[in-house]
Amino acid sequence: MVGKKIFFSILSAVLVLPAAALADGTATGVGDMAGKVKDASMKVGVPLIVVGWVVAGILYLTSAGSPERTGTAKKAIVAAVIGTVLIALAIGAGEFIATLFGLTAPVAP
Repeated sequence: MVGKKIFFSILSAVLVLPAAALADGTATGVGDMAGKVKDASMKVGVPLIVVGWVVAGILYLTSAGSPERTGTAKKAIVAAVIGTVLIALAIGAGEFIATLFGLTAPVAP
């Protein structure tokens, strides 16, 4: 059940973010769209990650050793880790696609 929720959440993000990136009409190609998706991911995702980590930390600190509350806190921490990884992947994919289509110059080593 949870796997289906995660799958549909990712699928909806994949479908909605490009549409949101093209909504203002200034994107002219795939590279521009990738850059706008990356920017939207950062504007929306990073604050959500911070809130998720803070809430998970507060839940863990206030669990007072209760097994049920500690279990809830651990689930919140796992969700925060997964969210962090997904946002990092979205930002990295946006950078990769933008570089691939020539929107930004690759960083020299």
